[in-house]
Formats: sequence, C-alpha cells, structure tokens
Amino acid sequence: MRLGAFTAAVVAISACASAPRPVATPVVVAPPPRPPQKLVVLPAESDAFPSVAKATTESLLQARVDGLGATQASKVSLEVVQLSIECVDPSVTCYEAVGRSLAANGLLFAQIAAVKHRQLKVTITFFDVDEKTLKTKAEKVFPTEQAATAGVPELVAEATRR
Repeated sequence: MRLGAFTAAVVAISACASAPRPVATPVVVAPPPRPPQKLVVLPAESDAFPSVAKATTESLLQARVDGLGATQASKVSLEVVQLSIECVDPSVTCYEAVGRSLAANGLLFAQIAAVKHRQLKVTITFFDVDEKTLKTKAEKVFPTEQAATAGVPELVAEATRR
C-alpha cells in the first residue's frame, strides 16, 4: 500500500509540474485621445473702415488651416483680449498669452489701418500658439475700401497657406 500512496504522490506532483505556465500577455495601453486642435478667429475692427472689417471677419471665418480643426469665432477682437490679459504688445509673448486665454492652438486675426488719403492697409496674421511662432503675415495696401473688400479673401488665403 505504501507503493500506491507513493505512486499517487508522484502522479500528483508530475501533473502539477507538467502544467504549462501562463504566459504574461503584454498590456498595451493606448495613449489618451488628443483633444481636437482649435483655430480661433478674432474679428477685425475698424471705426474708419467698418465695411472692410466686416468683409475681413467673414473671410477669416471661412478660412481653414491644415492641421487645425474647425474654426471657432471669438466674440471679441484681438485688442479686447489683449487688454483683458494686460498684454498689449504685438509680440510672440502676447499672442501666445492670447491663444492660451482662448484655449486655442492657432490664432487668425486681421488689422486694418488707414495709410494715406482713404488708402488702407490690411494685415492678416496666423499665429501658431503651440509652436509659439508667427507663421504667416500677409499684408497689402489697398487704394479704396471697395478694393480692400474685394481683395481680402485672397489675402486671407495667402496667410493661411502652410
């Protein structure tokens, strides 16, 4: 009988020893989804050229920049945002602060200024907030408001090419 108990013990030990060990399966954790990239358009303002400002804002809102998602319109102009964050310089540092305050990855804005007798200069700027870089700046002096209104879409297209 001792032999039977010994045999049973050997069989039991052999069964345990021959069982395959579980193989550890590597756990692959996907990175969290990246939040959508946001382009914020700041409306153009001009007391001297309100029709040009309106046309410019409309063109800016239709613009698309590769790599950035849908365009979101800001309710206030660049100047208003800069005043609210107390950074009014036309500098990379201030533009970055504006972008951060709007949770934007890119800023698209225009500046309209009188140059000479009824001439005006329109400047369109695209600023990459993430890279802290002024990517493009397109500007042109127009002889009349009508010429500016007609020429702004082309100027916006030039500024948003990457």
